[in-house]
Formats: sequence, structure tokens, C-alpha cells
Amino acid sequence: MNVLEISAGDTAWVLTSAALVLLMTPALAFFYGGMVRAKSVLNMIMMSITTMGIVGVLWILIGFSIAFGDSSGGVVGNPLQYVGLHGLMSEDAVVGTIPTLVFAGFQGAFAIIAVAIVSGAVADRMKFSAWVIFAAVWATVVYFPVAHWVFAFDDSVSQRGGFIANTVEAIDFAGGTAIHINAGAAALALCLILGPRIGFRSHPMRPHNLTLVMLGAGLLWFGWFGFNAGSALGANGTAGVAWINTLAATAAAMLGWLIVERLRDGRPTSLGAASGIVAGLVGITPGCAAVSPLGALAIGLISGVSCAFAIGLKHKLGYDDSLDVVGIHLVGGLIGTLIIGFLADPASPTGVAGLLHGGGFSVLWAQFLGAIAVLAYSFVVTLVIAIALKKTLGLRTHTLSETAGIDGMEHAESGYDLSVVGYSSYSVKHSIVVPNKEESRA
Repeated sequence: MNVLEISAGDTAWVLTSAALVLLMTPALAFFYGGMVRAKSVLNMIMMSITTMGIVGVLWILIGFSIAFGDSSGGVVGNPLQYVGLHGLMSEDAVVGTIPTLVFAGFQGAFAIIAVAIVSGAVADRMKFSAWVIFAAVWATVVYFPVAHWVFAFDDSVSQRGGFIANTVEAIDFAGGTAIHINAGAAALALCLILGPRIGFRSHPMRPHNLTLVMLGAGLLWFGWFGFNAGSALGANGTAGVAWINTLAATAAAMLGWLIVERLRDGRPTSLGAASGIVAGLVGITPGCAAVSPLGALAIGLISGVSCAFAIGLKHKLGYDDSLDVVGIHLVGGLIGTLIIGFLADPASPTGVAGLLHGGGFSVLWAQFLGAIAVLAYSFVVTLVIAIALKKTLGLRTHTLSETAGIDGMEHAESGYDLSVVGYSSYSVKHSIVVPNKEESRA
């Protein structure tokens, strides 16, 4: 970490960006919460919110050290170097032009939402206690090391220390591999071990509150400007490029998804618009500072159209990814990472040229290697974690809990006062739940 003069403007921007990224986790809770059935909304929201506590504590204790401590072969940082963020309050603790503690806060918000994303794949059926342990273990042995591969640096922020950025030389400006491919691969492994929901592919499981979904998507888009533009670690031209590309790609992706729905299904939907927004945000994340605004529009359109089709794979292949984490985050992350090999613009802040701008295959090859490394590691290690939990604590909630409503069984609460439509406080308290007509159809 080189010592430079601290910039008040850069520090203010990264602090603001960190707050925006942290806001994205409650936004994700709304987005996911609205997509599940009414009897599961609190559990779904709790899975995101408690991740803020679990990962927040771990990040301060050991996470930042694992991700940004002195590198061992580009694979993992020294886990004891910054325990409790020790030594980072010094005036000499600087990353670029901002205090290291500010950088630690910004990256900590990344770690939190990366883990929370995974929860959408296992909605309605995972034990809450199992989720808490899974989140802690996965953050420690998967996310923190992968963050080191992608985001860590030696000597200065211009010299990356993790092997994906430094040895493979893959471009991932804001976390397409470390967050989206990582979380998407984990989601696939976890839902395979957990198994499908009762009624999957035979009963419709409609979102219970599309207003919450749209609110969550809007807040995610808002927070994502901090996610991408904040990764410039300064109030500068690179942040401006990332900001405008985030706008461009997300707008194009939303329209692309709606066009697919209109042509395929006969009508566009609000759920499609919200999903398109997230697909575009995911797709532009790795290359937001590496492509032109026109390139960003192309990435958004391709991501929106591709993810709109990809979410149907679970019905064809038989895996129950409840809220389409695989179809949006894994597929969108892969598209966004690989397409840099074609669309990287030498006029962008990265200065790298993709195939369509006269570059060679080396950029595409680097992007492929980076994506596959994260995908394989996350998938395999998550399988091991999930199998271990299944054989010990147990992963899946009781059948009665899943059928009657996981909120009542796991938390002894209800997201809504449903006494007027078929529920009573007594039935919730004693886990005797009688579904109303709307629940029966869902």
C-alpha cells in the first residue's frame, strides 16, 4: 500500500459509495422478499439482513486480512495481519488517496451482499440455523479468498496482488467474478444439495408482492452506482465512465428483457422489468470501466435477453433455483466477464483492446480463465460445505414448515396480519396454519 496524500474529495466519494453498497443488501431483501410467497417473506428478508451482521463481524475480525493481507502466492492474504483491523487507524494506512479504513468499509459492504445473493436460490426451504452457519463458513473459505484473487494489491492500487488480476490479468473492475459468478456458482451447488421445493414444477409459486420487488430493484440500481463507480476509489474520470456505463447497460437490459417477454409471452411484466434491471447491473459490473457507453448498451441488451431465457433452464434441467440466482447472477456474470474480451475499448480507463477493437485473443482467454477459476472453486467448495451441513445439522426445514409457512415455524412471526383472510394469531403461534384461497392457488 503506497502512502499518498489523502484526498478529501476521494474519501467523501468512497464513503458515500460504501453507504450505497451497504444499502443494496436491504434492497436485495425487498427484491427477494417480494418474489417469495407471503408465508416466507420474513424468512427471506431475514436471510439478507442477518448476513449484514454475520459477515460484518467476520470482515472486521479476519475477513479484511484474508482478502487484503500480504499475499501468499496470490491465493490468500495473511489472516492475522489485520485482525480486528489492527493498525489501520494510523495516518500512514492509506490506499491510493483514501484512508485504508474507508477502503475496508467499502469492501466490507461488497462481502456482505455477495453472501446475501446466494440466499435467493434456497428460498422457502432452508433451515435458518443452517443458513447462518453456511453464510459464516462460505464467507470465510470462499468469498474472502476469492476477493483476494480479484481485488488484492501489492505496493499500490495499480499493481494487483491476487492471481486472477495479477497473473491471469483478467479484468474485473467491480466484482463480476468475485461476487456474481462466485455467488451464482454457490447458489447452484447449494440448491442441488438442498433439493427442490415441495410442488416445484407442479404448482405455481408466484411472487406475493410485486411492489416490494420493484422497490428492491430500484434501490439496487441506485446503490449500484456506488458499487461500480465507487470502485474507482476516487472522484475522477474513471468513476464517471463506470457511472454512465452502469446507467446505459441497465436501461438496455430492462428493455431487452421486456422485449423478450412481449415476443415470447405476449405481454411485458413488472417482474420482468425488475429482473432485467438486475441482469443489466450484473452484466456491466466487471467491465464498467473497460468499455464505451455504446459497448455498455450492447452488454446490457445481451445480458437482459440472455438472462430472460436462462431463467427457464431450471425447469428443463430440474434444479430448483427459487429466485433465479443462477439464471441472472451466474449467467449475467459470465456474459459480462467474457464479453470484455470482445468489447474492451482502448480509449477506456483500462486502456485494454478487445477483439472488436483490434486486440488479440489474449484478453478473451484471460477473462475465460478468471471466470472458470472462480466458478469451479466456488461450486466445489460450496458442495463440500453443503454436504457437511446436510449430514450434521441438516439443511432443510421440516416438511410442515415448508408447507404451512417457514415464517411461522422458523421465526414464530408473520409478515402480514392475515387473521382477516384465514389466519389467526393462535394458529401462527402454535404453527397451525390454514392457507387462504390465494395461498392455495400459489
